[in-house]
Amino acid sequence: MKSQKHNQGELKELKVQIEKDVAEAVELMAKNSGLAPADLVVIALKRFRSSHLDYLRATPPTE
Repeated sequence: MKSQKHNQGELKELKVQIEKDVAEAVELMAKNSGLAPADLVVIALKRFRSSHLDYLRATPPTE
């Protein structure tokens, strides 16, 4: 994962308020992994997006 390129192409800033413990965990994970906090967030959001395509209305609804 460290060798993969994340957060490429045109970038857009997104400001969000998140729980303090989540922000601190991202900072610690960045320090321990050597990845930038922005890269960790992008990785997590891309994984969430791929698991929840229904939020994008990209898949047929399930019943």
